Amino acid sequence: MLALNAHDIHMQQHAASKHEAIKAMAAALTQKGLVEAGYQDGMLAREAQTSTYLGNGIAIPHGTTDTRDQVKQTGVQVFHFPQGVDWGEGNLAYVAIGIAAKSDEHLSILRQLTRVLSQDGIEQQLKTISGSEQLVTLLNGQTADTQAFTFSSDMVLTGFPASDITTLQAVGAGLLKNHHCLNSDGVSHAVAGQPVHLGEEHWLLGVGDGVLQTGMSVVMPATSLSHQSQSVSALWCVAANNPAHLPVLNTLMQWKLDKQLAASGRYSPQALVDALSAEPAPAQPHTAAPSEALTAEGSTGLYTVTNAHGLHARPGAMLVNTAKKFSADIQVANASTQSAPVNAKSLMKVIALGVKHGHQLQFSAQGSDAEQAIAALGDAIKDGLGENA
Repeated sequence: MLALNAHDIHMQQHAASKHEAIKAMAAALTQKGLVEAGYQDGMLAREAQTSTYLGNGIAIPHGTTDTRDQVKQTGVQVFHFPQGVDWGEGNLAYVAIGIAAKSDEHLSILRQLTRVLSQDGIEQQLKTISGSEQLVTLLNGQTADTQAFTFSSDMVLTGFPASDITTLQAVGAGLLKNHHCLNSDGVSHAVAGQPVHLGEEHWLLGVGDGVLQTGMSVVMPATSLSHQSQSVSALWCVAANNPAHLPVLNTLMQWKLDKQLAASGRYSPQALVDALSAEPAPAQPHTAAPSEALTAEGSTGLYTVTNAHGLHARPGAMLVNTAKKFSADIQVANASTQSAPVNAKSLMKVIALGVKHGHQLQFSAQGSDAEQAIAALGDAIKDGLGENA
C-alpha cells in the first residue's frame, strides 16, 4: 500500500489555473525522480481528455497510458491549495494529488485515496488544514475522531505451505512487521503466543507487545493443519495498541455466531478487506451468482470490463457520466471481488471498487428509466468507455 509522508506534501500553494497546477506537480514528480520530464505532457493530455476532478475538493492529475514508460517509480506529490483552483465546471480543488504509476498500480493508489477522501466533511477539512503532518494524517485515514487500523489485501496470504500453526504465526507476524505494525520484539511475542480457536477451523492470535500500529494479517495454509486436536484453515493475527481493531473483532464474532467464518475464507483478499470494512457483516459469498443485494428488485445487468488497465479515472468518469444521464437510482458492485454495491454516479466510489481487466460489474437500477440506464451502461462498457478496449 502507498505510504504518504510529509516530504510528499506541498502546503500553501497557489495556481492561477489547473494547467499551472499540473505543471507544478509534474515538476515535483520529476524532481523526486519518480518520472521523466516528458510525463508532464501526458498529465496535460490526460486532463484534456477528461477532467481528473474527483469531488469533495480533490483532483488526481496523472499521465496517459501512452506516457507510462516515463514513470520510473510509483509515487505521488500532494499539493494543497487553500484558495482552491478552478478545475472546470465550477469545481474548486483544494488538494491535487499528482500520481505517477506503472500499469494497474494506478488502481491501488486510487482505491486507497478514494476510500479516505469520500468521507463526509472532508472538503471543509481540506480547506482549513494548516500543516503537512495534518494532511498526511488525513490522507492516511487517521482523522481526529478515528484511529488507524492497518489491513489491506496484501496482508492476506492464502495457500501458504505450512505444516504447523507456529509457521502461520511467524508468517502473520512478518506481514505485520512489513506494514510497520510490529517491531522485532513484537514478532517474537507473536511467534511465542497462543492462538485461540474461534470456530470453523479459524484461529485468532492477539499481540499487545512490540506494537507500533494497530493492524491485522490473515494467513491461510495450503491444506488444513491440526493444532490442539482442532483443524486450522485460517489464522487471524491482530496487533493492537488502541481500540481501532474492535469493530473488526465485532464483525468476526458476528461471523462466528452466524457460522460464516468458513465462508469468509472463500473471499478474495480484497473482498475480505471490503467485507470487514462494511456494515453490517456481509452475507455468505456466492462465487458464481450475482450479488443478491442487487438482484432483489429493479433492472439488472452484468457486464465484463475489457479495458486493458481496468477502471482508472478516465473510463471510470465515462461510466459515471453515463449513469448520471438517468434519473434512476443505480448501484454497482464488483462481482469478481464480491464487493458491496455502491452509488454508480459517484466517481470516487466507482474507482474504489478496484476494477481490473476482466472483472465483472453487476448493476441494479430502480426508477422510471431503469431499463434504459442498464442498457446504456452495458453499451458504454462494450464500447470501451472512451478507450480502445
